[in-house]
Parts: sequence; C-alpha cells; structure tokens
Amino acid sequence: MSDTFYTSCAEVLSLCQTQKDDLATLLDPDAGFAPRLRQICHDQLIDLEESGESSPEELDALRMEYNTWGLLQALLPARKTEPDPSPSARTLLAQNPYTPTATLAQATMEASRTLSELVVVREWLHETAPPPPHGDASTGYWRFTKHRVMQALRTGNDGKGIDSVVKQMDPDAVVRSEGESNLAADDASYDKALAQTLYAYVRAGRLEEAVELCREAHQPWRAASIRGSLLFQWKALSVGARDEDEPAPEDPNAWSGNRRRNLWKSTCTRAALDPRLTDAERALYAALAPSSQTASTLRAACRTWEDLLWAQISVMCEERQTAALARLGGGFWENGLDAVQKDPVASALEDTDDEEESWREEVVETLQDIANASIEDGLPADNPFHMSQLHIILDRTDDLLNDFAIRLQEGMYDPSSLEYPTMTRFFAHLCLFLQMIDIPVSPLATQIILEAYLRVLEAAGQRDLIAMYAGALGDNAVERYALFLTSLELSADITERRLALTRARDHGLDMERVAVVTAERTVDRAFELLPSAAKGNLPSVLSAMQGPPTDAETLLLRSIEWTTFLDGTADYALEQANVILRYFLARGRVRVARLLLDMLPAELASIDEPEDRVTEYLHYRQFFVIWDTLDRVVECQALEAPQMTRDTRTAWLKDYQGLVEQARDQIVKLLTTDWLIPGGENTGGDRRLRELTRVRQLYIPELILRLHVLLLSSRTKIPANTKHALELANVVADSRYRLYEDFTGPNGRRLSEYIGAVRHAVLAGLEHGGSDPFSVVLA
Repeated sequence: MSDTFYTSCAEVLSLCQTQKDDLATLLDPDAGFAPRLRQICHDQLIDLEESGESSPEELDALRMEYNTWGLLQALLPARKTEPDPSPSARTLLAQNPYTPTATLAQATMEASRTLSELVVVREWLHETAPPPPHGDASTGYWRFTKHRVMQALRTGNDGKGIDSVVKQMDPDAVVRSEGESNLAADDASYDKALAQTLYAYVRAGRLEEAVELCREAHQPWRAASIRGSLLFQWKALSVGARDEDEPAPEDPNAWSGNRRRNLWKSTCTRAALDPRLTDAERALYAALAPSSQTASTLRAACRTWEDLLWAQISVMCEERQTAALARLGGGFWENGLDAVQKDPVASALEDTDDEEESWREEVVETLQDIANASIEDGLPADNPFHMSQLHIILDRTDDLLNDFAIRLQEGMYDPSSLEYPTMTRFFAHLCLFLQMIDIPVSPLATQIILEAYLRVLEAAGQRDLIAMYAGALGDNAVERYALFLTSLELSADITERRLALTRARDHGLDMERVAVVTAERTVDRAFELLPSAAKGNLPSVLSAMQGPPTDAETLLLRSIEWTTFLDGTADYALEQANVILRYFLARGRVRVARLLLDMLPAELASIDEPEDRVTEYLHYRQFFVIWDTLDRVVECQALEAPQMTRDTRTAWLKDYQGLVEQARDQIVKLLTTDWLIPGGENTGGDRRLRELTRVRQLYIPELILRLHVLLLSSRTKIPANTKHALELANVVADSRYRLYEDFTGPNGRRLSEYIGAVRHAVLAGLEHGGSDPFSVVLA
C-alpha cells in the first residue's frame, strides 16, 4: 500500500472533522466523507492494477472497501435526514383513479423506509456488479438452423434423426418439439451465450443495453420481453410537480412501460419454471420477474455472495410492491374500469406501522440467512466486508464494529496478511465517520479498532499520522500516542521527537500529559532492559566509568528529552532527572550521568519545590562540581614538566595549589552536610532510599580516599596538606556526620583501607624529624 494512500485518507478525515457540525456536507454525494474515501480507493485500485505489483487478495480487499463506501453513501443520507413529504398512494388514487402504475409504485416505496432502503441496496448491487461480457452480434436470426431447415425442404428430408433440427423458425419451436428437435449446434451455443449475457445485463440493472443487444442479435421478441419489466408511466396523468432536474418530455402525451405487467409477469414466471428451457433462459426470466415462485431458479444462477444478496432483495422488493399495488386494487391500467369504480379510500389502505415493522423483521430474518450461505465463486460470506455490508443494510453498525473488535482481540485476523491493512483502515475510518454523523459507536470497539490501525500505521512507517488517529481514542488518546512515541526509542533524533510531540497539540491532545506519559513509559522500558541498581555488590567506580553508554543506557538517558521540551513539564523533568542520575551513579556510571546533567535545562536548578526533590537534584550538581574539580586537578598535575622556567613553575604551582584547596573545601563541605540523606518524608519509597544509600556508600568513601590521596601526594609542593589529610580523619570519625557508616557497603571501600591511608599520613608527618606524630597537626 502506497504512503500517499494513507496520507490521502488522513487528509479526508482531517478535513471532514473540521466540518463535523455540518451534516449536509459530510453526507454530500460528491464531496462527503464516504464519496471521498471511495474515490481514493478507486484511484489506488487503478494504480495497483496498472502496476501489477499487488496480489489478488490485496486487490479484492481494496475493491470491497470501494464498494462498501458506496453502500454507506447510498444508505446513510436517507437515514440521517428527513425525506420531503410526498402524497401517499391512497391520496394519489383519490385525486386521480387513472394514476399510472409507476407513480403508485413510487409512492408505495416512499411510504416504507424498509422498502426504499432495499431498492437503494438493489441499485447499489447493480452499480457494483461485474461488467457483462461483450456480446457478439449475430449475422442473422438462427442462421445455421435456417440453412438446415431450407436444406431439408429442398431435399424432402423430414428433419428426423440424431442431428434433427426444428422445422419452424419461431422462438417457441424448440419448446413445442419437446426435445425431439433442436437448433443447430452453433445457434444453440449462441443462444445460450446470449441468454447468459442478457442475464448479466439484468443483474447489473442495464436493461436498455440488454434490449439493444437483443435487437443487434435479430431477436426483437427478447427485447420486448425485457422491456416488459418496466412499470407503466405517463407523465401527463401523474399528480405532482415534475422534478426540477428532470427534462420536460417532448410529447406530454407519450407513455412508456408495460400496461399489462401482471400478465407479463405470470408469463415470465411460467418460463422460469419451464424445465424444457435451458438453465440460462430460465435464469433470465427469473431475474426479470423475481418472486417467491422463481426464487429457487434465480438462486441457482447465483455464483457470488453479491449475486445471492441481489436475488433475495429483488424478490423481496418485487413481492412487496406487487402486494401493495394489489391492495390498491391494481389501478385502472391493470384491472380496467372495475378498479376505477371501487371506492379509492376503501381499497387503497396503507400498511400500518405494525405491519411495516413485522415485514421489516421478516426482511432481517431473511437477509441474516445470507450470512451463512455457501458461495461458489468470489469471497466467502464471512468475509469482513461482506459482514460489513450486511450489517450496514440491516442498520446494525454498532453490532458490526463490536463483532470486528472481538475478532481482532481473539486474533482471528492475521496482521501479516495482505488484506489486513485494508480491513483495519476501513473499520477505523468507519468508526470515525459514524461518530461524526452521530450514529452510536461502542467506545471499546472504537478503541480496539483504532489501536489495530495505529499498529498498521506504525508498521507502514506513517509516523506523521499517528497523532491524528490516536486523538480519536478519547480518554485513551494520550496513553496510546505516548505508547507510539515510546516505540520510537532511539530511531528518532531530538528534532523528530519534538515534532512528533508537537503533533499531539495539533490534534487536540494535551502535550504536557503526552510528554510525561511518554517519559514514564520510556523509563519503564529502559529499566526492563537494564540491571537493577539497588542490588548486588558495589561496582568499581574506575572500571564502571569506562566505555560509552549502551543502547539501553542511552534510551534511559534520552528519556529526559520528552519532559524538557515544555516549560510545563519542568517539575516532572526534575523528578525524572533525579531517578536517572540516581540509577547511573548507583551503577558507577559517572560519565553517563554527567551526560544527562549536560542535557538538562539550567532552569531546573531554580525550582524551589518540592524541597526534598530539589535538594536531591542540587546534591547531584554539587557532586559533579567536585568531580570536575578533581579532574581539573589531575589535568593540572599532568602539566608539570622538569624543563619549566622558574616563573612558569611558580604560576603552575599557584594554579595547582588553588585547585587542590578548592577540591578540599568542596569535598569537606559535602561531607559535613546531609548529602543525599532524605529529609522528612521519603517520597520515593524504599527503592529510592536503597539507591540513595548505595550512592553514598559508593561515593562518600571514594571522595574521602581521593581527597586523602590528593592531599598526601601534594605535600611535597604544599606542606600544609599533610595536616589537612590528618584533619580529614577527624571529619570521618565525627559522630555528627557518621561517615564511617558509609564504608560498610558490600564489596565497597573498607574502613580499614582508609585507616591504612591515615597511617601513611601519620608517618608522613614524621618525615621532617621529631617523635611526636601529631606535631604536624598542632603546627
């Protein structure tokens, strides 16, 4: 399916959603929702047929969708609008007892919603019928048989024998012979093919073309038989104004149609039931005069589900109109003066509401049987589009959508099948169309169907369209669009992510809520892929820092982007930043955590509540300031070179001494405050408390030892640092700060390791002589 096809459907939906309060526009026969989608399907169908790149299954599904949109357009406008008032058949007869049969039939149809809808469906079935085969015109009437008859007359042969032919050339000659004589083989084959072609024309409602074909075949009697199906019509005798779009007749006294249609119909019925005629001939007459008597003959000629539906509806329409006209007395043109002399009011009784409802139930029951019919050719009766068409005809669209949604949930449709995208697209747009024109639709069914179509769009790479369709999910719209944004993972850069989030606003979604939910889902997804940070031994900071972030770490890292696009999500961004920083630091991934800090907007540091969350964030920033200072100390140490001049060494020493002093002050300040110790209520639960404890156990000993080593190693250039190293031991031992408790982490730095380092400091204090190890502290 081409990308433009998805886009075209979305454009129609977007346009019509802006017109959802204008019912006339939505149901317009040319510019309404259904005609527009039908045209898109038509154009796509032509492109696929010309390219030859699509499978028959895909073409069938698209063709069925095209037909179904046509059915919706044919039925829904009448269901959603009130018809113009028109006189009843009883009124017409009371005004004029010579009212033509066609006018009475039209009034009867307009008085019955069920009958008028069935007539519309029949016309739709005519329109969507396969094109009849091109009939070859004969060079003469039974040319080969005529030659055989003339030959028999010349030779005196009576025509009997295995290959005997009829002796007369009239149309009933074969029937009269009762199988003893037949047409010449070529003529018999031609007549059979002609009857089949004429049936196809009748099936497609193209009577005039059938009549013309009969004339070309030199069989005008067949043309007369077909034209006999037309009801008698005479404009000059019809009550009521002529339609504005209807051209004025050249001769107002001209009439058309069959004045003795009942007689014609009984003759067609006898022909349809006559076993002496060919099956093709009988099917043709059954199609011309459908009734309960000819129904079995007509159904026997049906090959597809559409054929069967057409046959059943044709029978019901014909019988209903025949019964209605019979109750009216048949009218003057069928029953002569007897019908005129009857009381028109007494004879022209209309159906009551109860009778109409009873007949509708009968229609529904009859059509429901078609849902389980056995089909010879074409798509089966349980095809989703056949089910759709039947439910639409029965005005049960809510049941249709519920049924399709249940089948989706139960996995009855294969998402990898070629027709699956077409099905889900149709049902998704059907849900939205019915909502726009205020036809009840199950919210749950809509959600399930739209979810399925959203997955189709995702699989097709139609990211730009996701927000529009997700927006139709109502209460679930935010969650569903956030799910899509989460699925982008690392495939979209920050610009694409921002654009995708902006589309949420364009289609009526709460951008801030979408951003928060997307961030939450992304964090959850990343934590599913990452190991726990609160379990196991403490990692080695030096080894854990190495290496770039993995894909899962990058996913967690970039999850913060969703909440940094908007000012309104800053509070959540702060909370999310704490969660991510806490995780990476607990895993020893200082460099990755530093990348996150660089991604965060500076405005986060200015947030002043909630206090516990803000304090934790500022403590992380404090840590990274120290970490950066320690890195700068290392870089400055590396700058020392033996060949330095005196002035250069003096300047370098000054810088080095300043950085060491800065590092000592920053670390001591961190150690003597409640760094990452939750204050008051622990809003993050036990997991947060465990992770904070783990971070302290990892970095408090690390900072203490790094500072101690730095002070002790720099004593040759800064003698006072030996004293500072020993004074640091007092800070560690101070019960106010309880720093010694942070040396108890599993597999972490041990307190004995630090005590050993302090011992080296004490020995360093004796390097310049004397026996008092604490003299350096008192100096």
